Amino acid sequence: MGKLVIPFIDLKREYAEIKEEIIQAISKVLESGQFILGEELEKFEKEFSNYIGVKYGVGVNSGSDALFLALRALGIGKGDEVITVSHTFTSTADAIVRNCARPVFVDIEADTYCMDVTKIEEKITDKTKAIIPVHIYGHPVDMDPVMEIAESYGLYVVEDACQAHGAEYKGKKVGSIGDIGCFSFYPTKNLGGYGDGGMIVTNDEELADKLRMLRNYGSRTKYHHEFLGVNSRLDEIQAAILRVKLKHLDGWNKRRREIAKLYNQLLKNSQKIVLPIEKEFGKHVYHLYVIRLKNRDSLCKYLFKNGIQTLIHYPIPVHLQKSYQILGYSFEALPVTEKCAKEILSLPIYPNLKDTEIEYIAEKIIEYEEREENDR
Repeated sequence: MGKLVIPFIDLKREYAEIKEEIIQAISKVLESGQFILGEELEKFEKEFSNYIGVKYGVGVNSGSDALFLALRALGIGKGDEVITVSHTFTSTADAIVRNCARPVFVDIEADTYCMDVTKIEEKITDKTKAIIPVHIYGHPVDMDPVMEIAESYGLYVVEDACQAHGAEYKGKKVGSIGDIGCFSFYPTKNLGGYGDGGMIVTNDEELADKLRMLRNYGSRTKYHHEFLGVNSRLDEIQAAILRVKLKHLDGWNKRRREIAKLYNQLLKNSQKIVLPIEKEFGKHVYHLYVIRLKNRDSLCKYLFKNGIQTLIHYPIPVHLQKSYQILGYSFEALPVTEKCAKEILSLPIYPNLKDTEIEYIAEKIIEYEEREENDR
């Protein structure tokens, strides 16, 4: 097979597939003259919350704000602690800090890269108010122990499902298990808009009502502000786009699982690469297909030379970021997290990726391994 050029993600292919539906949806909004807090958002909130299996959905302007407002609605504030992981995008921890609370990090599992739930209880203090499990890469956290611990200690659970649209834990959609679930609609997500967007889901009517007010300046009625809020609203055009794309989500997730299966088959004989897994309790939706190997950077460069773009999610754990040095974490504080950060590599995975492209990527990985072996 000759050299191909394969981007990490190609959103133009997706758009070409649904172009007419998207144009029609956007045109409908433009012709309506209603661009903020209108009919499209109301319908999308109902459709998405129904899809997740909860009663209420509140559209906001990003996954970051979804997490921030979720904690705000629960009353998390100064002096409180929230347990989460360092192996995540920084917005998980940022949401805690923006509420003047302190993130407390636990280590992750080396196979799923999700929160190691056996490490939670030892981090609980009288200041702990909530747990944020992160369903990283599209694989669910083992939620039963999380919920049992939360119930025992009277803690809230906010699910960070920003990378896990449609993922399941024991038959339930992630985001429907804790007190609140948070989703991002960043363009590259399994369900992504054409700009920023997010959603908060819950079964608690009072929380949903408070969240609607928080996203709109603390207002229920125009020019009447009951408490301090923010401007964080999912706009009508994004809601219309996401309504179209939601209809395709299950099909796209099925294709992602097929791609992951093909990768697994093609790379199963590798002696150096750790492949992603799917625990028996979960349904992985492969927002990312993440492998792990000691010579990660070398493989990354080799693939790039052969036209294959890869990324690292995430090269520096949050607790080692300059912006979080104030928390006082040192190197080796979270050994599994730090080891994985040095070895993980995300390969291209998106529904429009062709089997021939997957085969080419696997071919180049195997070729790299053979060259490495011959050079020893």
